Amino acid sequence: MSQDFNTAWRAALADALGFVGGGVIGLLAGRALGWEFIGEPGWGPTQILGLLTILVGMGGCRWALRRLLLGNRG
Repeated sequence: MSQDFNTAWRAALADALGFVGGGVIGLLAGRALGWEFIGEPGWGPTQILGLLTILVGMGGCRWALRRLLLGNRG
């Protein structure tokens, strides 16, 4: 397996697992804090905070997995 392919599949795996896993973690964290995004209608402060927890979870988990799987190359 070439080095470029090895790096590419690790990056793709980190992105996929980071976005999905981080989104779920962010959703559950927002629900634990009372900031529901998915189940509530409208755009109030709690829905926006719930969305922000999902986005932070996605970005943070993706970043952490890239650091773990790619090291300094990510």
